[in-house]
Amino acid sequence: MAQKPIPKPVKFLFGGTSGMAATVFVQPLDLVKNRMQMSGEGGAAKAHKSSFHAIRSIIQNEGVFALYNGLSAGLLRQATYTTTRLGIYTTLFDMVSGPDGKPPPFYQKAVIGMAAGACGAFVGTPADLSLIRMTSDGRLPVDQRRGYTSVFNALMRISREEGFFALWRGCGPTIVRAMVVNAAQLASYSQAKQFLLSTKYFQDNIGCHFGASMISGLVTTLASMPVDIAKTRIQNMKIIDGKPEYKGSLDVLYRTVSKEGFFSLWKGFTPYYVRLGPHTVLTFIFLEQLNSAYRRYSA
Repeated sequence: MAQKPIPKPVKFLFGGTSGMAATVFVQPLDLVKNRMQMSGEGGAAKAHKSSFHAIRSIIQNEGVFALYNGLSAGLLRQATYTTTRLGIYTTLFDMVSGPDGKPPPFYQKAVIGMAAGACGAFVGTPADLSLIRMTSDGRLPVDQRRGYTSVFNALMRISREEGFFALWRGCGPTIVRAMVVNAAQLASYSQAKQFLLSTKYFQDNIGCHFGASMISGLVTTLASMPVDIAKTRIQNMKIIDGKPEYKGSLDVLYRTVSKEGFFSLWKGFTPYYVRLGPHTVLTFIFLEQLNSAYRRYSA
């Protein structure tokens, strides 16, 4: 008997809910990742020697709850970005699957992943911009901090102080990053899950979802970090005498490599993967469980 299809609005709802639930667990890692990516900018002395040093420094200087700075922005980002991208991805995935439920080939997974990521990134850029600024604020001297009290305060102040369209600052690299992330994450997750199931050592349960998510998280981290550091620095930059610190993503990448070294493009690799891996795991686990519960109770 064929499984009852899940309505599109429910797919969007489950996508956002699973992402938000995962964010509650990994928000401190997101903050550390952003601090590491801003550390040593422009060839300056690095503020943090390692992820553990960053965590210790943040707790000592700002308090333990500072690790959750920007949580409201992180939740809104998931509610907008993840809801859109996973909803569109699962819808397109079902459309291109065979009539007997046979999954599409890898290249189709990658294409629909990129399309879903681009749409989600555009919708989620204002919340993402707020998240970058709120998580990076504590590294600045007190008189230079923006002092946003919540994501809604950030959105209102950015719109009022910098103009409405400033909410989409860094939209270009955000979309590029999302396309890379989704092509890698969503496609590699589907491919990894399909591979693990084909070995006969796994069944379609949490263990399989965990293994596929960890593989997907590693692939995504390696592919997306250079684009992510460009996005982070553009969204965190200030306008000085009417001129932005960076001309664009390529300017960020060029100046980062020339002043900090080629491998600085993967600065913050550990917190990025430690954050992305579990977030990927938790997001897909929550999503799979929500889908299973819906099919079970709506049958």
